[in-house]
Amino acid sequence: MAEPNLYEILGVSKNANSGEIKRAYHRLAKEFHPDKNPEAGDHFKEISFAYEVLSNPEKKEIYDRHGLQGLKEGAGGAGGFPGDMFEGLFGGLFGGPFGGFGGMGGMGGMGGMGGMGGRPRKRKGEDTVHQLKVTLEDLYNGKVAKMKLSKSIICTKCQGVGGKAGAMQPCRTCSGRGIKITMRQLGPGMVQQMQSVCPDCRGEGEMINERDRCKACKGTKTVSEVKILEVNVDKGMQDGQKIPFRGEGHQQPGVEPGDVIIVLHQIEHDLFSRKGDNLVCTHKIGITEALCGFEFSIQQLDGRNLVVKNPPGNVIEPGGVKCVPSEGMPHYRNPFEKGNLFVKFDVTFPETGFITEAQVKSLEALLPPREQVQVPEGENVDEVNLEEYEAHRNSHGGNRREAYHDDSDEEDPGVRRVQCASQ
Repeated sequence: MAEPNLYEILGVSKNANSGEIKRAYHRLAKEFHPDKNPEAGDHFKEISFAYEVLSNPEKKEIYDRHGLQGLKEGAGGAGGFPGDMFEGLFGGLFGGPFGGFGGMGGMGGMGGMGGMGGRPRKRKGEDTVHQLKVTLEDLYNGKVAKMKLSKSIICTKCQGVGGKAGAMQPCRTCSGRGIKITMRQLGPGMVQQMQSVCPDCRGEGEMINERDRCKACKGTKTVSEVKILEVNVDKGMQDGQKIPFRGEGHQQPGVEPGDVIIVLHQIEHDLFSRKGDNLVCTHKIGITEALCGFEFSIQQLDGRNLVVKNPPGNVIEPGGVKCVPSEGMPHYRNPFEKGNLFVKFDVTFPETGFITEAQVKSLEALLPPREQVQVPEGENVDEVNLEEYEAHRNSHGGNRREAYHDDSDEEDPGVRRVQCASQ
């Protein structure tokens, strides 16, 4: 049997333009509107559906090429009726996803749509998302974590039927569709079709007597099972990275199980922060170390101690950043390659009054000479003193950023400003 022709339903030719399609719809809508013709409710749904498709250029093109099956599968990826939207329209119009066209005058008894190009694709269930907390050490070294999850599986006692053989019957309220269709008039010649879950069968489309229900699943067709998943956290994985387990989601009869998605959530580290495949840390040194060299150790994420040296004469400026090549994070799926380790230096200066006058003279002899400044003289010259700054004393700036504020620390330390040169 041929599928119903939407052009014939509206009474227009295949070459009809948008204006002709619109006029045909309004003419038929006035004639078969449920308010004027209560017995023509099903035919009015057919008219509304035909207009919905043919008035949309993308849907019309898909229908012209692939027919109703093309609309269901969203042929070409543009303008189709994806998933539940198609099921809702065809459920109300055709008496089920692929049932007979009983309500279409002159077309009843055409049977299913099995000759329209293969069986329908199996609907897939929803994915289940779980969060797994990991440390930066876990992402550096890799680990295997075990997660205990509870999921629904098809009852083995009744094989997902819900009870005795033949005990499950189609719901009388929704005729087995699982949805309830209601019509709402918006204005003259305009009607809105709404659908909702059937309140009697709760969207199942089937009902079973209490005495015939399966003792194991109590008619729900599924039972709960505890599943332990082994999650492989590979070296170099990122915070927020997803690890899928295909087909491990909840099971339902007639539905392809969804996936279990594990999302990694990295716990903040005490020393290191991560910038892509690079590691960044801050280390405090005194002015002596900044000028005269230093040596200290950093414990790497795999437990190794990295001895960091800076020779005398290689001066470290406050906020300066140095690089340790290939001591960052392993590259994902290429763990033998690593990013870099950036060390930002916080140089601390002596407290006020710590240096004596004699020490100042000794330092002046060792350090480069002071810059010679020409001090102006005259009536318009005032001498002022520097005082310790207290933030609460500055009450006139509002939210304005002051001239003394240095926002360089707000950037990724050193990653943008310093190139790591291999030594």
